[in-house]
Amino acid sequence: MKAMIFAAGMGTRLKPLTDTTPKALVRVGGIPMIQHVILRLKEAGVSEIVVNIHHLGSMIVDFLHANDNFGCDIHISDESDRLLDTGGGILHARHWLDESEPFIVHNADIMTDIDLHRMYEDHLSSGADASLLVADRKTSRYLLFDTTNRLCGWINRSTGETRPDGFLYDPAAHKPMAFGGIHIISPSIFPTLAAYSSDKDFSIIPYYLSECRHLKFTGYTPGFRYRWCDIGKLETLRQAEQVFANG
Repeated sequence: MKAMIFAAGMGTRLKPLTDTTPKALVRVGGIPMIQHVILRLKEAGVSEIVVNIHHLGSMIVDFLHANDNFGCDIHISDESDRLLDTGGGILHARHWLDESEPFIVHNADIMTDIDLHRMYEDHLSSGADASLLVADRKTSRYLLFDTTNRLCGWINRSTGETRPDGFLYDPAAHKPMAFGGIHIISPSIFPTLAAYSSDKDFSIIPYYLSECRHLKFTGYTPGFRYRWCDIGKLETLRQAEQVFANG
């Protein structure tokens, strides 16, 4: 199995920690975020990983080398010259990922004990082009799913803005869910992903919304309890320390 870890972010909301340390190496429970993610991916059966880098990227490379890549085959997708965002980052790493099997995409700053192997198996059986971890969690911007858990739109609750163009939100027919920073993606998306934007840097979520009428993107909600933290801010870093204090 293959995976990609998004480790290129600037980590501006974690300043001053990220002034001298890349976000992926910020420690939770004494262990860098990226190490937590790699070990969880290995546990799920992943043996080959792409890591994208930008801000202080050489420190991530040195950390991986110092730990013998944690026994994985790790490729570095270098975005030092230009940060490519999530969609552009996946496309930039296409030559490692565009083969016969789906791959896991995992934000470096997401900590969770979700069963990733079970999510992967669910994706295989669903026939989806991409499966997105989602939860009924409070936010201002929601992905919207129909009764079959297929992605059909997006809404900004603060402004009322919806996507894609022409989409009409029906509270009786559409379930609002918050994205959890983990996807399982099939290589079938690459032709339309490559055609989506003339810019090299673009987010994957607008791409999903632009293609959700033509490709099958589903929401994955585990039928079991799990812990999840988005370590994007100093406040949530402290929360993660508490949640995962006992391993």
